[in-house]
Amino acid sequence: MKVILVNGSGHEYGTTRAALDIVAERLNEHEINTEIFWVGNKPIMGCEGCGRCSKDGRCWYNEDTVNEFVERAEQADGFIFGTSIHFAGTTGFIKPFMDRAFCGKSKPYIHKPAAAVIAGRRAGSTSAFDDMNKYFAINCMPIVTSNYWNEVHGSKAEDVAKDEEGCQTMRILADNMAWMLRCIEAGKEQGIEAPAPEKKIRTNFIR
Repeated sequence: MKVILVNGSGHEYGTTRAALDIVAERLNEHEINTEIFWVGNKPIMGCEGCGRCSKDGRCWYNEDTVNEFVERAEQADGFIFGTSIHFAGTTGFIKPFMDRAFCGKSKPYIHKPAAAVIAGRRAGSTSAFDDMNKYFAINCMPIVTSNYWNEVHGSKAEDVAKDEEGCQTMRILADNMAWMLRCIEAGKEQGIEAPAPEKKIRTNFIR
């Protein structure tokens, strides 16, 4: 089994990476393979909502890391998406990245467990946490939780280790992810398959 951990910070080895490293290390102890995928620090184009990706599973724009990630996502069994906090919300890297990685592309994600991890100096973590979880909820992805909201605090990477509660939250998150993956695997071995999807019904509030 494999979990991809996405670093949505513009700093490859900052607080977000420190938090994801804790999760990855614990997952490895459970004999679950991990890969940390950095979205990069070059501009990531936002989603145009053109719908072309729903036909071939790829975004027409190929000058950033989105399509590379989507290709790897097909082989993953679970996901952790991490972000640092910019103005009480997600970074300008992870937000457009997730918009395009998820838009029109349920196949790589459906019924695979996922979680969001937030790294902030002080405030804004819960609003970012709420924002990121919506991507999972709309794609039938079981959301993995911990004993607190999945967040760590600090101004730089070395500060994260001082946040003992945050580090514990990361370890428990990894334990719960490993447990859920094992449960899904055991269910499949017993012939329990994921629910068959219904054809999407789209309505609006205008008659």
